[in-house]
Amino acid sequence: MARAVAGPHRCCAAPSCAGCPGAGVTRRNFFASAGAAGVTMSTLAPALAGAMKDSARQKPIKLPLVVQPVFVYTIYKRRQSTSWRSWGGIHTEEDATAERERIGAELQKMTAGLGLPIQVLPIVSVQNMEQAVAVARSRHDVTLMYAASGDTAMYERLAAPTNKWAIMFVRHRSGPAYLLYETSHCRFLRKAVDEFGQPGMDVDDMVVDSYDDVAMRLRALYGLKNAVGKRIVAVGGPSGWGANGRKAPWIGGAQMQLDIVTEPYSSLAERIKRAKADDALVRKAKADAEKFLARPDVKLETTKQFVENAFLLTEVFHDLMDEAKTDAITINECMGTIMPMSETTACLPLMLLNDDGYMAFCESDFVVIPSGILLHGIAQTPVFLNDPTYPHHNVVTIAHCTGPSKMDGKNAEPVRVLTHFESDYGAAPKVEMRKGQKVTNLIPDFASKKWVAFEGEIVDVPFMDICRDQIDVGFKGDTGKLLREMKGFHWMTSYGSYVNETAYALKKLGVETIRL
Repeated sequence: MARAVAGPHRCCAAPSCAGCPGAGVTRRNFFASAGAAGVTMSTLAPALAGAMKDSARQKPIKLPLVVQPVFVYTIYKRRQSTSWRSWGGIHTEEDATAERERIGAELQKMTAGLGLPIQVLPIVSVQNMEQAVAVARSRHDVTLMYAASGDTAMYERLAAPTNKWAIMFVRHRSGPAYLLYETSHCRFLRKAVDEFGQPGMDVDDMVVDSYDDVAMRLRALYGLKNAVGKRIVAVGGPSGWGANGRKAPWIGGAQMQLDIVTEPYSSLAERIKRAKADDALVRKAKADAEKFLARPDVKLETTKQFVENAFLLTEVFHDLMDEAKTDAITINECMGTIMPMSETTACLPLMLLNDDGYMAFCESDFVVIPSGILLHGIAQTPVFLNDPTYPHHNVVTIAHCTGPSKMDGKNAEPVRVLTHFESDYGAAPKVEMRKGQKVTNLIPDFASKKWVAFEGEIVDVPFMDICRDQIDVGFKGDTGKLLREMKGFHWMTSYGSYVNETAYALKKLGVETIRL
């Protein structure tokens, strides 16, 4: 984001908080304020008790990105013995009509290929400041300016609203030449001086000819819209790995304005106790476990009772998301506290939820969870929160005792169901992820100021005496640079190549991206 505007927030879990130093972003005010770790499930439950029990499960949430295409142009009139027109190929209203039709067809083709809930509004023409003001005041998320010609002041007005993002498209060879192909840098972005001076936009918001470049930016902004302000249930409360991670819910969480709803373990214990006493629910969990274990791609290598208990725990987690009206959950103290009360581990339930399109994270580490929420929105696939090892010779092993089996969002990879490694207890999946698969890896720092992002490839799926879900990721670039730039601890990984989208989205949050 080119500029950050501080906004109000609520942060009940941090008595010492004096405004959440990380809460300075908006979209550019990101619609509304929401604090990190601000609510408990008991706050929500009274209004929802009973009503949610019999209703359909909360579905994964996909907020559409609304795009307003704006065709900006001027029809110049001939004047004798003087320069009377600027650069550009739009000379008549007939030219303008043909260009609007070209834009419409191009947008239709691009959005069909994106596979995202992106709503493109009818194209609006702008030829004067009054029309530019009307567009700026209208309701949409992204202003997509087709900058054929016209005064710089009109573009400045279109780019001005702090509650919208803006992208400028100019033509070189894809159609009639646009004036802003010449003047967007020197006049619009730099205001005829050497320094950049356009609030809310910079060179990364400019596109020349390429709809692949437009699509990349829209995918990034779609992910950002669905990440900022996300409500997430934190069983056992929010946390952060390591000494510097203790403030993570009020740094990364506030930076992304996450609405963290705490479910105390005392309350979870009661929920699990009620679930175990519900004969119908127990029968359903057993039937679901039987169906899961009957899959040809699933191999049971632990006690079946652990798996049945895991499906019962999954139902409890669904209840929590239903009541909070969200599709995201994380489990604190998942390597101990939850085990005796559930008589299994949270590992398998988290895999099942991720496979169904929810966001389910272990450890409640809010150093890395914001990156998972963002990457999930960009990639539109489940993401893998993992422990890294020591990178060497352009390879690194990453592992955890839970991870999605449907890493591509559709097809389940083979799964071995074993015990959780450190406890040798419960049910934990070892997903045989796809060798040769390109993956995106994100490494947030504790301060959420500089994230490392790089593309790798799964080169091996070993079975060492470490966390069950494990892959060796090969990568190009300088291993030494990765070692020097690694901060924080946990990483986030997805199938696919989304480094560009992530970097573009992070810039809107004021976060620097370090690439290998």
